[in-house]
Amino acid sequence: MQLGGITRHNAKGGYPTSREPGDCLSRPARHLLRRSVPAGTVPAMITDIVALRAFYSSLIGRLAERSIAMALSAIWSKGSSERLVGLGYTLPWLDRFGGDAERCFAFMPAAQGAVAWPVGGACSTALVFEEELPLPDSSVDRVLMVHSLEHAENPQQTLLEIWRVLAPGGRLVIAVPNRRGMWARFEHTPFGTGRPFSRTQLAEALREANFTATSWSDALHFPPSQRRAMLKLHNLLEQAGRRFWPIFAGVLVVEAEKRLYQGLPVAARASRRVFVPVLSPQGATRLGATRRVEKEGQGA
Repeated sequence: MQLGGITRHNAKGGYPTSREPGDCLSRPARHLLRRSVPAGTVPAMITDIVALRAFYSSLIGRLAERSIAMALSAIWSKGSSERLVGLGYTLPWLDRFGGDAERCFAFMPAAQGAVAWPVGGACSTALVFEEELPLPDSSVDRVLMVHSLEHAENPQQTLLEIWRVLAPGGRLVIAVPNRRGMWARFEHTPFGTGRPFSRTQLAEALREANFTATSWSDALHFPPSQRRAMLKLHNLLEQAGRRFWPIFAGVLVVEAEKRLYQGLPVAARASRRVFVPVLSPQGATRLGATRRVEKEGQGA
C-alpha cells in the first residue's frame, strides 16, 4: 500500500515506515557525516536532540516523562552492580534508574545528535550507529531504548545488535509509540514521528531477534493536549486510562530477556556506512598551491 508516494511497509521485515517524507538527518549529524541509505527504503522521520530537549523541558514533556517513568518502575527489576546502556534519548530515565548501576552510558544515534551527560561529571555519552554499537560481545547487563527503535533504519538489525552486546540473561527494556494510541497521531510531540508499533508487531520483532518478552506496561493515557486546563487533569485521565482503556495508551513498554537456546547465524556483513569528510578544504588548498607556484615563477 502506498500513500503519497511513501511505501507504508518495508519489503523485508514488514515494519511500517514513517507517514510523512522527511530528511532523516538532523542538523548536527549533517555536519558530522553523510550516510548511504539503501535504495528503495524510506528513512523514518526523526526528532533531533534540540527538539527532544525542548519537548522534555515543557510542561507536557515533564508529565510524559513522569508517566513513562511510572511504567518503567512497574517492570524494572533492580540489580546491583549492573552495566546499563541507554540507546536513543534516555537521559531523563537514566537519571532515575542508573544510580545503582556499576557503569551507565548514554548512546545517542548519529541522526539524532548528542549532548554531554551527566551534568557536572565525566561525559558518559557517545554518538553511535544503532546497527554497529562500539561494544564487545556480552558486555552489558541491561539496555534501555527510548526514542530509538521507531527511528531505526532497520529495526530487526538493531535488535540483533543489541542481542550481541547483552550478556547471557541480559535485559532489554523498550518504550515505543503505540500504533493504536492518540500520541502517535499528532506530530507536536516526539511520539508522533517514526514508526509506531502495535503490541503484536513488537512481540514478533523481539521473537525474531531471539528475545523473550517477560513483562509489559504502558504509559501516556492522557491526551497530548498543550492546553493547561487539560494538563491539570492528567492524573485523573492517566488513572482512568490505565484502568478502562489501556489498549489506547500512547506508549508501549516491554522488558525482554536475551534467549540463548537458539543460535543466530553468523554472517560477515560489510558496513553500510560511508564516511565522507564534509568540511575538508581540498579545492582551496590546491588553488593556493597553484598561486604560490605562479608567484615563485614570476619572482625567478
